[in-house]
Amino acid sequence: MNYGTLLISKAIEANDPNALLRFNIAENDLPTQGERKAFRYVMQYAEQHRGQAPTAEMVSHEVPEFEPDFSIEASWDYLAKNLKDRSAERQFIELVSGRIDPETGRQVQEPQLEKRFIEAQKSGDMGSFFEWLTEQAESLKMRTNVREKIGRTLSDIKESFRDEYKKREEGRSFRIYKTPFESLNKEITGWFTGDIYGIMGESGRGKTYLICLILDSLLRQGANCLVKSFEVKEYVFIARLISIATAVDGVLIDKIGRKVGLPNKAILAGKLEDVVRDKFFEVLDVLDSYYPGTLYFQGKSGMELTRTLSDLEREVSTGKIDAVFLDPFYGLADVYGKNVNKTAGGAAEYAATRFENIVGDNDVVGFYTVQASVDKKEVGEDGKRELRIPTRDKVKTTSRLLDIATNLIGFDSVAKEGIAGIGIEKGRNGGEDFMLELMALFDYGVLREFPKGEAAAAQFGF
Repeated sequence: MNYGTLLISKAIEANDPNALLRFNIAENDLPTQGERKAFRYVMQYAEQHRGQAPTAEMVSHEVPEFEPDFSIEASWDYLAKNLKDRSAERQFIELVSGRIDPETGRQVQEPQLEKRFIEAQKSGDMGSFFEWLTEQAESLKMRTNVREKIGRTLSDIKESFRDEYKKREEGRSFRIYKTPFESLNKEITGWFTGDIYGIMGESGRGKTYLICLILDSLLRQGANCLVKSFEVKEYVFIARLISIATAVDGVLIDKIGRKVGLPNKAILAGKLEDVVRDKFFEVLDVLDSYYPGTLYFQGKSGMELTRTLSDLEREVSTGKIDAVFLDPFYGLADVYGKNVNKTAGGAAEYAATRFENIVGDNDVVGFYTVQASVDKKEVGEDGKRELRIPTRDKVKTTSRLLDIATNLIGFDSVAKEGIAGIGIEKGRNGGEDFMLELMALFDYGVLREFPKGEAAAAQFGF
């Protein structure tokens, strides 16, 4: 008996889609793609039409692979309990044996139980394995329970809250990675796993360059990073990363004593000279061991590049990724997909929500870039172009994409003046309205805070 189909059909027949929420029915409880699509359509229709359900004919038209079944009379409790029981069985089997795509029959996630057990054996830390196993069992129990209580009381909450605090105190609940800028760290603490950070900027002003700097910083902290660079090819992206990495490490010193990196334009043109060329090949020889973290790169025109959120979910769910970059967000095919709710921008809105869920469910750090368009004021009173750090109202996108970000970071640069700036437009954990001016020598890998105090004096020989 297909309990998922029966529940959705009952919600349609009773014109009560909110019953699916009351009984804690979630999309991942449903075993087939047809049921999941029908569930999404029914719930999104209800959101748009004040809790009303679509007709069976409407659902069949929108989701041809779903066939409503009104042949069995059964209570909500009975259907929900049986669906949840089978969902629990399926999710436990996935934990033990890996996840199989029902459409293709291919394994899309390796068995986590065996993997964790072997890792614990090798490290000699069986305690952490059993702690993980307990967490999985509790999570499975919570996700597959039929909802009976309205909410958790403070009596329910206090012990779990105490446990969560201790995990955070010990750094076991989530991780925080430092940003490349000390002043920004003071404002927002760092990048939190499970959170998303949006970077806004005009075309050609250096959004991807900032992404490369953040990537370099994360790799130095041991993070494994997945980069989907939809507009930049591998050679160009890695050339920037090498330039930035060597600038951070001060491989070269310019004429006024500043630490700089290998010249990016010369790498792109294949025209490095003498000692600089030798240094380039030295770095290239150790590139695969340069960082403690691992880079998984997918670039424009590369065979590895995937463009759907289903691909991203499969890649991130391997457990190998700590941070993911979408540059830009609109490179995803899902953004231009079919609008399930028939609203303007509906596909982009759904894509943003699903990206948020993928980041949260897999406890990784998410980054995306999005293009902004600010008012054109080319020069200030002194004849120089001024920094124009964009704000969220200058980004033409679904508001949902901006809403999912913990911090929205505006970025602009004036290459001729050697300056750039970042500003935080939105900050859930602080930092809102924060602005920071930076030294920007892009060709030499430099994007850093201006030196202060003694460091500034030393730089100029004072």
